[in-house]
Amino acid sequence: MRSIKSAFAIPFAKFVQKSVYRKALKANETQEKVFRNLIDVAKHTAFGRDHSFADIQSYEDFKANVPVVDYEGLRTYVERIIEGESDVLWKGKPLYFAKTSGTTSGAKYIPLTKESMPTHIKAARNALLMYIAESKNADFVDGKMIFLQGSPVLEDKNGIHLGRLSGISAHFVPKYLQRNRLPSWETNCIEDWDTKVDAVVEETFKEDMTLISGIPSWVQMYFEKLQEKTGKNIADLFPNFNLFVYGGVNFEPYKTKFETLIGKKIDYVELYPASEGFIAHQDSLTEKGMLLLIDGGIFYEFIPANEFYEENPTRISLKDVQLGVNYVIILNTTAGLWGYNIGDTVEFTSLKPHRIIVTGRIKHFISAFGEHVIGKEVEQAILDACEGTDVLVNEFTVAPQVNPTEGLPYHEWFIEFEKEPKDLNTFAEKLDASMQRQNIYYTDLIEGKVLRPLLVSKVAVGGFHEYMKSIGKFGGQNKIPKLSDNRKIADVLTGFLQS
Repeated sequence: MRSIKSAFAIPFAKFVQKSVYRKALKANETQEKVFRNLIDVAKHTAFGRDHSFADIQSYEDFKANVPVVDYEGLRTYVERIIEGESDVLWKGKPLYFAKTSGTTSGAKYIPLTKESMPTHIKAARNALLMYIAESKNADFVDGKMIFLQGSPVLEDKNGIHLGRLSGISAHFVPKYLQRNRLPSWETNCIEDWDTKVDAVVEETFKEDMTLISGIPSWVQMYFEKLQEKTGKNIADLFPNFNLFVYGGVNFEPYKTKFETLIGKKIDYVELYPASEGFIAHQDSLTEKGMLLLIDGGIFYEFIPANEFYEENPTRISLKDVQLGVNYVIILNTTAGLWGYNIGDTVEFTSLKPHRIIVTGRIKHFISAFGEHVIGKEVEQAILDACEGTDVLVNEFTVAPQVNPTEGLPYHEWFIEFEKEPKDLNTFAEKLDASMQRQNIYYTDLIEGKVLRPLLVSKVAVGGFHEYMKSIGKFGGQNKIPKLSDNRKIADVLTGFLQS
């Protein structure tokens, strides 16, 4: 029998669903309002004065005044905020800094303001409500829910709280979910990830878990530890567990392994949260892509990825995007990020409403020979190679081998198998065939004898975890790049190969 809470959730979810779609179907009008509000509020800030916000009357004016930048382009403004200055990027001072580790910038401090922080919480809530509205399943609200996340312990940075986004978000869990939420505050505060997951296992293995959320690779580790402790698959341990909520990576390469560990099919809801803003969430169990959040205080811009490094790339707003184009996504936000490249590439799967998939990172590609292979392609190749087999892949990454000791250069695939293929050469041939189907430039290089077909190097079971520990990025929000244009990762991984 349903509780009052779960019974009330369904009509409320339908109400929220109608409201979300009403705005989503007027996306251009909604984005124009967001744009006007951003410019109006920020015109008296240091950044607004430096970039003549008072004179901006149109999006064309904005493009002329505000360059596209990454964190380095805003660093001097952020440092002024850290030193105690107000009204720098946005009115007043931020409530928080979300600390992230940049690949080129070292530690980055992303501001979260009283206007931007609530949109993170509302978007996560709406993602669950959209699921309830479509599935008519709200039973999970009566069980225990787990959010595998970073520590909620915050530092002080000159009067502004500092922490990981997931740790900051832990302070905003609604009261009606607090009683059902796991792990405990004490366990959540554990910094060492191995110790933390062990503690989470101890706290949860006897509970009625109904919703589990986190980055797939770390939730997989949690499931494996549960199985090791109890000898049961997850469905037997948690018979009412039917919903997994995730974000940060493409789930498809993990899905087969997850379903093996769980022992039954469940529902999945994908989120696209970033420290810089909550960008999209899944709104349908049947439609491909995530619904772009067009009224969450973010004005979006897009640059075709194949033009991004040109001197004057095409730079457009939402009203001019097209289906099937790989775009670099640019943010302008109520946290005071302007012309901000977060490094992700996206592709639209629908324009009414606007839905997107994340295709990769603009800096994570392989183009050592002009092939410009992207994350979406290597992830699809893994799926294609495993299709129709019992092969299970735990983790992988790809890098070019430009100077082999003999023969032609090639792409080297570092793969950690849970269950290995019977014939590794056949598996590699399937991978290569998929890559050639997807990427004509790669095909031309193979046929032109510039590259030879890819090679697979088997990483020992647990090798990727050991690699992450070795570089001090084990746990939490840290993820393995699926590909890179150099051998920085590859050369270290050679020490974790299967003997």
